Amino acid sequence: MKQQVLLSASDLRVHFNINKHILPSKRKVVKAVDGIDLDVYRGETLGIVGESGCGKSTLARALLRLIEPSSGQLHWKGQDLLALGKHQLADKRREFQMVFQDPSACLNPRLTISECIAEPLLTHEPSLSRSEVEQRVIKMMDKVGLLASQRNRYPHEFSGGQCQRVGIARALILKPDLVVCDEPVSALDVSIQAQVINLLDDLKQEMGLTMLMIAHDLSVVRHISDRVMVMYLGKPMEIGRYDKVFDDAHHPYTKALLSAVPVANPTLARQRNVQLLPGDLPSPLNPPSGCVFRTRCPDSSNQCAQQKPTLSGHSDHQIFCTHTQIGTYNP
Repeated sequence: MKQQVLLSASDLRVHFNINKHILPSKRKVVKAVDGIDLDVYRGETLGIVGESGCGKSTLARALLRLIEPSSGQLHWKGQDLLALGKHQLADKRREFQMVFQDPSACLNPRLTISECIAEPLLTHEPSLSRSEVEQRVIKMMDKVGLLASQRNRYPHEFSGGQCQRVGIARALILKPDLVVCDEPVSALDVSIQAQVINLLDDLKQEMGLTMLMIAHDLSVVRHISDRVMVMYLGKPMEIGRYDKVFDDAHHPYTKALLSAVPVANPTLARQRNVQLLPGDLPSPLNPPSGCVFRTRCPDSSNQCAQQKPTLSGHSDHQIFCTHTQIGTYNP
């Protein structure tokens, strides 16, 4: 049975002008997201990974139009999302929500926890009575593991993990179809991270959610994702089923990321071959020609500088590389 595409992006680009020089040749542009093609299927969890500064968070915000894309196409349930006006987009936002990276920064310190969670309800369902709103808030607090007796406290009275649970409750109170999680555990203590990830996984199963998980921790993505996309300097490197990407990685960048994942067993850690990438991350103001990864790729050749990598593979596993191929791509 063919999977339903919930969110689709085609050649999506987000470019930021650093200066407004009168001459086009003198203008400096950061290509934070540069030509992303992506389908998010209903009911799946798609993980997006890469180094800091690769464009993961910018892509997530562009997909929800929290940042306006510079060009490309974006469709939500078949509807052109970029064609929607301000008020139409505001109505659509109840269908897709976001969990932000810093839980304390995204909560209003002047509002109680109950008021923070209820805010989307008051915006999108103003006809609800006060008691109905309170009951919805209490029910959602219970789902995320917070006590109803804590609802009149303020954000500063909670730990980071508890604040993130509040952020999750606020995102889910409207029962959205899609939840985008922008590194939801990176600001939390390691002992709390597993609890929050397991909570998100449980809520996904219980509420039938579709999730987009942004992270730089590969273990987090492997635990929760159905498919994974690896990004580098605003471009996709490899995308596929999580087992294909983690157990049968083809792209040199993906292999390097996986080789850097810590291993708990000291004996295995000493035996493994860590693939160190030469050089530093290129400036996004002046990315390399051809393949953007070529300046750090161990397999780079003159061909990589002259032509952009082509897509190869199949629906379960795709790669963007000049030298490495995965069969023939049949969309």
